[in-house]
Amino acid sequence: MTKLTRLLKWILKAAVFFALFAFALNNQQDATVHLLFGRQWRSPMTLIVLAAFALGMVVGVLGMLPGWWSRRAAPPQATPPPPAPPDDTLSTPPHGV
Repeated sequence: MTKLTRLLKWILKAAVFFALFAFALNNQQDATVHLLFGRQWRSPMTLIVLAAFALGMVVGVLGMLPGWWSRRAAPPQATPPPPAPPDDTLSTPPHGV
């Protein structure tokens, strides 16, 4: 069963790759991104989409960095000491015995 699952995963990965490849081939015309102060960037649409994806990844990683740093800088939690053994100095036996 694991060989079948592995084969299905590879087929799914290949299908996604070929779909993205076909998207890239079908969108080779130039597109214009209008930036601030009258600037513009003309480039193939696939390059613009790839740049937007990369910029989103960078922003996401930068947003996660403070959490990673705070977890890394925090001292490890000390494990509590084991509970003390019960005290056998009771003069009377426990209730119900």
